Amino acid sequence: MSVATVIADSAIVAKRNLIKIKRVPDLLVFTTLQPIMFVLLFAYVFGGAIDQSGDGQAYREFLIAGIFAQTVVFGATITGAGLAEDVRKGIIDRFRSLPMAPSAVLIGRTFSDVVNNVLVLIVMALTGLLVGWRIRTSFFDAMIGFLLLLVFAYGVSWIMAWIGMLVPSPEVVNNAAFIVIFPLTFIANTFVPIETLPGPLQTFAEWNPVSAVTQAARDRFGNPDPNPQATEATSWALQNPELYTLIWTAAILVIFIPLASWQYRRTASR
Repeated sequence: MSVATVIADSAIVAKRNLIKIKRVPDLLVFTTLQPIMFVLLFAYVFGGAIDQSGDGQAYREFLIAGIFAQTVVFGATITGAGLAEDVRKGIIDRFRSLPMAPSAVLIGRTFSDVVNNVLVLIVMALTGLLVGWRIRTSFFDAMIGFLLLLVFAYGVSWIMAWIGMLVPSPEVVNNAAFIVIFPLTFIANTFVPIETLPGPLQTFAEWNPVSAVTQAARDRFGNPDPNPQATEATSWALQNPELYTLIWTAAILVIFIPLASWQYRRTASR
């Protein structure tokens, strides 16, 4: 089957998933509601305690990139939940009976969730602007920061695609993803500077890919650590956050695209 056919079929599947968001806007609303609550909670409830150097403006700018990273990683779970729902409702069996590229189901699903993450980031950026977040660099740098967030989220979506084909229901996908992603996004530099964490957690956070993508976005947005006495990161991962993010993304894609595709064929053949 030609590449053009795979692309065309994937675009149709992606369009189908985006139409679902349009018809069920609650999906987008609830995806953005939690990060908005985190922004307000950390910026105004905890921000004063964390940033005691001024009015909290520096911490709010530091915070937003972490919220972005957490949001797009959690947003990737939509891939797994959507695929699990399609399996349960028999949609995968219908796709199998159509003259379409089998890989289009997974490619279309992951691509549509990139578009969903773009919409979520727009909403979150507007929320950030309202609470005082500002981009201190150029438009080009900011776009690279957003692109790195989306690229990393795309990699995570393939992990979720594999899980979605593996487990029996969307609820299990969400619960399993929450157990892993929640500590992964908190034991990082998403909400607090790494130097405030205890020793073992600090080491983990320094090499956590979520910390790297967050640091890369902060660098591109021009939002440094709110502590003027903060020391520079000593780990290679945080000294080279963009490269480390791309390495992790590439590794995830190399491992989980074949795994998800294999699991899809196995599920579709039942």
